[in-house]
Amino acid sequence: MPCQDSSKVLDPETAIPLEERGMEEEKVTVEFKPEEEAQIADNSAVETGLEEMDQEMVREMEVTMEGDVRDTSPCHPESQGLQGTIKGHDLFGYVGIEAVLEQMRRKTMKAGFEFNIMVVGQSGLGKSTLVNTLFKSKVSRKSCTLNYEEKISKTVQLQSVSHVIEEKGVKMKLTVVDTPGFGDQINNDNCWEPIVNYVNEQYERYLKGYTSTGSGGSQTLASHCCVYFLPATGHWLRPIDVEFMKRLGKIVSIVPVIAKADTLTMEERLEFKQRIRQDLKANGIRVYPQKEYDEDPEDRILNDKIRENIPFAVVGTDKEHQVNGNKVLGRKTKWGIIEVENMAHCEFANLRDLLIRSHLQDLKEVTHNIHYETFRVRRLNESNLTVHGLALSCFPMENGTHGSNGTNGTSDRSDSESHL
Repeated sequence: MPCQDSSKVLDPETAIPLEERGMEEEKVTVEFKPEEEAQIADNSAVETGLEEMDQEMVREMEVTMEGDVRDTSPCHPESQGLQGTIKGHDLFGYVGIEAVLEQMRRKTMKAGFEFNIMVVGQSGLGKSTLVNTLFKSKVSRKSCTLNYEEKISKTVQLQSVSHVIEEKGVKMKLTVVDTPGFGDQINNDNCWEPIVNYVNEQYERYLKGYTSTGSGGSQTLASHCCVYFLPATGHWLRPIDVEFMKRLGKIVSIVPVIAKADTLTMEERLEFKQRIRQDLKANGIRVYPQKEYDEDPEDRILNDKIRENIPFAVVGTDKEHQVNGNKVLGRKTKWGIIEVENMAHCEFANLRDLLIRSHLQDLKEVTHNIHYETFRVRRLNESNLTVHGLALSCFPMENGTHGSNGTNGTSDRSDSESHL
C-alpha cells in the first residue's frame, strides 16, 4: 500500500478558507495596554517556537517513514545477507541439530584417533620409561623389542613403533618416535639435523599424498608433539639444548621436561625451572603452548597456568606399590615412595593432562594448521621460483646462451640457490 504524504496529513498550517464555510471575515480593532502588549508579544514568540518545533518533528517523521519503507523493501540490497541467531525457545519444535554431535562421535569411535609423539634426549634420562608411564602400557621401543641390548649409537637414528590402544571403546593409534644417539657423542655438532630432516621428510610425504589423493593418502604427519628431556643439572640450559629447541620449535610443538626430577630438592627444582624459563625467553625459543595460538580468554587462562609450570619436573616408572592400601605408580627408595601421580612429589600429572586429556586435539591442529601449512607454503614458493627460473632460461639472452654461464654452457647454480 503506497504511503501517504505525511506532510499533507500532519501539517497544522493547512486550513479551510472562511469563504468555503459560508462565513465572512470581520475586521475588529482592539486597543491594548503596554503590559498586555508585552504579554501578547511573549505569547506570539512562544507560538512561533512551537510552530517551528512542530515543523521539525514533521520533517523527522517524514525521514523516518521513508527509511522504514526503504528498509522493508524486499528488493533493497541492504536487506539481503542478514544473519541472526535463533535460539531453542524461538523454534517451532524439535529440529535435531544436536544429533550431529552423536554422528560425529560414532564416526570418530569407528575410525579412531591418531597421535604421534617424539621423545628426544640423551641416553639414560628415562625416555622409554616416561612414555610407558604416560600410556600405562609397554609402548616404548625398548619395552616391545625382544632381546633389547642397551648400547650407545654412533649416529642419531630415528626409530618408531606403533600401537593401537583401546580404552572404553575408544581406539587410538599411537606412534612413538625415539632418537637414540642424540647428545651421546663427544662432538654433538649438528646432531639435530637428522631429526629436522626426518620431520621435513614426513611433511613432504604428506604433501605428495595430499596432492595426489586430496587427503594425504595413507601418510600421517611426523610428530604432533616433541617431548624434550633436560637433564636435572640444576644449572642452565646447555648449548645443545638451546640449538635443538630453536630449530625444532619452528617445525614441531616442543614440550620441555626435567627428567628424573626426584634427584633435585624442591628449592633446587624451583630455581632450575626459573632459570630455564629465562633461557627460553632470552633465546627466543618457542615452546608449546604459544600465546599467539590462544583462541579465547578461557584458553588463555588455562594456557597461562601451563606456561607458568613449564618445564615440567617429572618422574617416570611403570611399577606399582602399596600406599595406604592403594596401588600407586611410584619409585621406591630407602626413605619412602615417590608417587608419580602425586602433585606434591612431581609434575607428571600436568604433563599427562597436557598431552592427552586437555590438549591432544589442539596439538594435532597446531601441527597441521601451523607447522605443516608453513612447510607447504614454503615448498610451493620454491616450486614457483623453480618454474619461473626454467621459463626464463627458455628465452635466449643477448649473447644467445639461453641463460647458460658463458663458455661451458652450464647454468649458474650459485645464483639460483642464493635466490632460493
